[in-house]
Amino acid sequence: MKKITGKQQEWASLKYLVLSKSQQDYRGIRKLFADDTWNEEKEQAFHSYLHHALAEPAKKENLLNAYQHVWGYFKKKATEDEHEQYQNLIDTFSLEQDELLPFLKGLTVKYQESYLLQSKLLFNEVF
Repeated sequence: MKKITGKQQEWASLKYLVLSKSQQDYRGIRKLFADDTWNEEKEQAFHSYLHHALAEPAKKENLLNAYQHVWGYFKKKATEDEHEQYQNLIDTFSLEQDELLPFLKGLTVKYQESYLLQSKLLFNEVF
């Protein structure tokens, strides 16, 4: 068994993308990281969960849930206008015209949220 620091970094970049597709797979992957060890069985399970999640079609409620988690990084530092814009984008959200993604990307860059700058959901989701 080996330490999982590198795998944890990989998961950190993928977690909101997975959450946006499948909460069940997200929870399954989180359980794999319950301790500080990694083995071949966990590696296979990780890839199985990941591939299953990424194959799921987009669903409004899953994507909004992931976006709300991302918004949590900004809600205390965002301006009043940004709060209003976020609420408006939530209220009018549709999969066909996703204006939340560029809004959250912009906030991530503006506030230099290093954790989110690595997020595959926000940046370079196709890998």
